[in-house]
Amino acid sequence: MGAAGIGSGAALTSADLEAIWAVFARRLYVMDTKQWDAYGPCHTEDVVSESWAASGGAAEVRGREALTAAIRQTLDGESPVTSVHHGHTPLLEFTGPDPETGEPTASGVWAMEDRLWWRVGDRERRLHGWGHYHERYRRVDGQWLIAYRRLERIRVDTGWV
Repeated sequence: MGAAGIGSGAALTSADLEAIWAVFARRLYVMDTKQWDAYGPCHTEDVVSESWAASGGAAEVRGREALTAAIRQTLDGESPVTSVHHGHTPLLEFTGPDPETGEPTASGVWAMEDRLWWRVGDRERRLHGWGHYHERYRRVDGQWLIAYRRLERIRVDTGWV
């Protein structure tokens, strides 16, 4: 894929796009395989994540360490969750330099699908969800990282296995 961009003629290079795809894919992989030491480094120190909470409302987490702890507690907590996350068909664009650092920034929307399974007593529950990740990225010390994520779910099916 070639460069993509908007605004003042600046564009994401093929290398930028590949690096953003890679950090997005790495985050999903290390989350599903519960490699918590590798999860945090996919994000900026000041990352903000807005997700769908189990109660149906929104849950916001700020900061790399807090986000890693929250995801770890969700997937590896009292009732461990097996998860499979997929991200598809990204729409990525250059959004200009960061006002504080001057480093490039980008935004993207990814179609997503996830499946989760966990035990409740001697039975297994399941969740199958569809929606979109809305993300912002910032290049820090030459590496593209996730600076913001909002999960918007379109549909969620739950039930017993």
